Amino acid sequence: MLIREFTDADWPQVWSIVREVVVAADTFVYDPGLTEESARAMWVEAPPGVTVVALDGDRVLGTAKIGPNKPGPGAHVATASFMVSAAARGRGVGRAMVEYALDWARRQGYAAMQFNAVAESNTWAVELYRRLGFTVIGTVPEAFALPDGKRVGLHIMHRFL
Repeated sequence: MLIREFTDADWPQVWSIVREVVVAADTFVYDPGLTEESARAMWVEAPPGVTVVALDGDRVLGTAKIGPNKPGPGAHVATASFMVSAAARGRGVGRAMVEYALDWARRQGYAAMQFNAVAESNTWAVELYRRLGFTVIGTVPEAFALPDGKRVGLHIMHRFL
């Protein structure tokens, strides 16, 4: 698997993954009716951030966006979001992208990484982030509505770099 920076030619495959994940409505706080135009504007990071793809040959298995969590006085803390195609889950794609994001943030001089909204029901992601050194520093109760109407908390997760 190769992880590299996103190029415009990657967008059709990235959009397929973003649409798949967003429509499922069980991990991301994005509107399931998100249009392709809105998705691209939201997912493709402008500098100083970066968007990357995880590839198997020319097939995009996953994508991530990485950059400052907040501007100005908060710009020393990075954030990242990760999406893996359903067909590629369980193959280490997510872990490889998180490790890439942590390394990228270190090289850019960030002091820490923070995830602002990890659905507590997304146990696979929560456990992966914990194994990679993140801790839950708070949970907003019932802040995420699953497709079945059940509400679960959104974790804020953090680790120093």
